[in-house]
Amino acid sequence: MLIIMKPIRLYIGILTALGGLALPGMAHAGQANGRAEIAVLRNLSFIKIDDLEFGNIIAGPAAGTVTISPFGVRTTTGPVTVVGGGFQQAQFGGRGTTNQNLQISMTTNTVTLRRSAGPQTMIANAFIIGSTPTQPLTTTPRLFRITSSTGVFQFGVGARLNVGANQAPGVYSGTFRITLNYQ
Repeated sequence: MLIIMKPIRLYIGILTALGGLALPGMAHAGQANGRAEIAVLRNLSFIKIDDLEFGNIIAGPAAGTVTISPFGVRTTTGPVTVVGGGFQQAQFGGRGTTNQNLQISMTTNTVTLRRSAGPQTMIANAFIIGSTPTQPLTTTPRLFRITSSTGVFQFGVGARLNVGANQAPGVYSGTFRITLNYQ
């Protein structure tokens, strides 16, 4: 999980990008590297596909929240302002067999995100799994069934981030663990 609360970086990046447009007639050339990945899943496997990212925010004078749904929708409460994109739900996947049961749980119901350059923290909680219907994801195992004909499955996980009043700017991160048991 990642939260960056330094909107000045956003503005500097925009000004730098616009500065390059103000020089007509100059030729620009460059190179960029791309990256390709693939995961070949064996039977009874479970992998993380994407991290949960709350994106860029600006904290307000009172506490608020930022919530990412398991389908990638971001909402806020209180005087928290979201800035730009950069947010996403966590994604997990695996492979079992058709109609196989799974138990999915977390090792803790709350996750502490720590600021990289200081002692400040924020708490993420209210984790939710993108099943049909959606379900809270807690330390109590939930039973799910693999319905795909190939046995391959994928699901999103969202959560709520509790932002303090005048939360210190910086990069906050933490980890959470999901446990999956094939039945």
